[in-house]
Amino acid sequence: MGIDKKISVEQSAAIAEDTVVVKKRSKDLQIEYKTIKLFKDIANVVSPPPILTVSQWADSERRLSAESSAEPGQWNTDRAPYQREILDAVNDPECEEVVIMSSAQVGKTELILNIIGYYIDYDPAPILVVNPTIEMAQTFSKDRLAPMIRDTPALNGKVKDSRSRDSGNTILHKQFPGGHITLAGANSPASLASRPIRIVLMDETDRYPASAGTEGNPIKLAEKRTTSFWNRKKIKVSTPTIKGESQIEREFETGSMEEWNVPCPCCGKYQPFEWGRIHFSDVTMECKFCGEHISETDWKQGKGKYAAKYPENKRKRSFHLNELASPWKHWDEIIREFKDAQHDLKVNGDINKMKTWINTSLGETWEERGASADDDTLLSRRERYEAELPEGTLLLTAGVDVQDDRFEVEVTGWGHGYESWGIKYEKIFGDLEKDETWDKLEEYLAKEFFFLSGSSLLIACTCIDTGGHFTTQCYKFLKRMEKKNKRIYGIKGMGGPGIPLIHKLSTNNQYKVKVFMLGVDSGKEILMTRLKTVDEGPGYCHFPINADRGYNETYIKGLNSEQRVVHLKDGRPVIKWVKKSGTRNEPLDLRNYSTAAAEILRPDWDVLETKIKAGINYMKKNPAKNKPKRRTGTVSRGVQL
Repeated sequence: MGIDKKISVEQSAAIAEDTVVVKKRSKDLQIEYKTIKLFKDIANVVSPPPILTVSQWADSERRLSAESSAEPGQWNTDRAPYQREILDAVNDPECEEVVIMSSAQVGKTELILNIIGYYIDYDPAPILVVNPTIEMAQTFSKDRLAPMIRDTPALNGKVKDSRSRDSGNTILHKQFPGGHITLAGANSPASLASRPIRIVLMDETDRYPASAGTEGNPIKLAEKRTTSFWNRKKIKVSTPTIKGESQIEREFETGSMEEWNVPCPCCGKYQPFEWGRIHFSDVTMECKFCGEHISETDWKQGKGKYAAKYPENKRKRSFHLNELASPWKHWDEIIREFKDAQHDLKVNGDINKMKTWINTSLGETWEERGASADDDTLLSRRERYEAELPEGTLLLTAGVDVQDDRFEVEVTGWGHGYESWGIKYEKIFGDLEKDETWDKLEEYLAKEFFFLSGSSLLIACTCIDTGGHFTTQCYKFLKRMEKKNKRIYGIKGMGGPGIPLIHKLSTNNQYKVKVFMLGVDSGKEILMTRLKTVDEGPGYCHFPINADRGYNETYIKGLNSEQRVVHLKDGRPVIKWVKKSGTRNEPLDLRNYSTAAAEILRPDWDVLETKIKAGINYMKKNPAKNKPKRRTGTVSRGVQL
């Protein structure tokens, strides 16, 4: 029993000693573990982040906001797979510029937002976003950028709430760790000032002014901001406008010129989405190789890729997209919009809807059909009128140009689809300081014109130029005509692209008379398109060969007295109408004014045709038969008397 007790004590000592050793080793292991963990944490902090492309970042981090997206929630590049290559071109070290010439409805604004989010969160840098105007920059900041920052967790902790003190966050300038984002307007030189920028994103470049104040081309000004960075990126995005003037088209054509291609589900050969192969009857696109008609769904299920015209241009990658590739716009809707634009062009002679459709659906520039029509062609197609008013005329308008010693007047007849007939080109000479000369003009504008049948029409609306040396006399005349309830309106021409023919109505003059501001360049484009129409019908222009009508060679040359010329202003192409030497442009101006008068009335052709066939001169006032006087006609939808 004693021996057992002694062994037990020895064993206990050994066990105690082993316990001390184990505890020491455990403590050493704990120290070693903590040391390893510390170095691991340090390594995680100082090591570069995992390499991510912009599309990978977006798929992982980006959240779409409910107020700015029809599909809020997690971003998925596979929803519109043509976006992946564009986004990841930004990460290509060989690529300095990315150009996107596109239609609407392809997600181009989301591309810009993803690039911004990537640089805020993953690769901090000074960023500049340029919109056409300061107002548009503010709208972009509030409606698109702020919701993205709010709803994307990776961003909302890095860009402070603008409502907090010292947040470094305003509508047009936002700070984040390692960088900042400035939002600028292309029309504001101050917002394009000299702060160094590594990433510049330019949205809707075709809507930029030719010059930011007096500082020059806003695109060049923005690009200069990046010169101090070796790893700079310049991204330019826009829907195109007019061929020869479009800045984004020029940028696209100096890049790699990449087009989204998809494989044919039948033969497997890759090809782009092309409007010319769309079939309206069954809403399919024909394969350019095997000829099969294939549905929109089947085409869009294929795995697409970009085909570059100049693949060797890796420094400047340029991409083109149209709505046919979009997952948010279906082909039947695109076809309906085309038919609507085509109807306006053929029936109303209005090119504006078709121009918009070409730009925003196909993502292509609108190409004018020649600067002017051919003089000899117009002279040779003149026709002999058997009466003052040819059959088909449903409405008469007039344009008046005020010269120093005369009025020049053109009376134009209009029919269905703005088919037109030159009725009379007249010059009324006199001293324009005297009321009697203006009385002669009033008398002429009240003239009755007759059909072969004996029925007649009066001039329904007149537009008179208020510029020149007799503006006050013109306003006095317009005031008198207004008191007589005559549709004789003043006009002022406004040059420049994008201004519609009937721009706005103003009464801001000393006599408070109605003066319409006309986009004369738009009017010239409309006229040149119509002069190129070769088939009689909507838009076709008839001219008389009768010697007493005034449509001689001088008139025809005057109608073609101006041509569209591309000028470079601050490095940017700008289209201007320039008068040819040795010609007078009164005939062109007068037809513009007369066209504007028809546009002001916007007549219901069917109603007018019914009345004319019944021999009714709807402009003549019927004597009242013990009834209160009614207002004659309407301006909003045509002459109704």
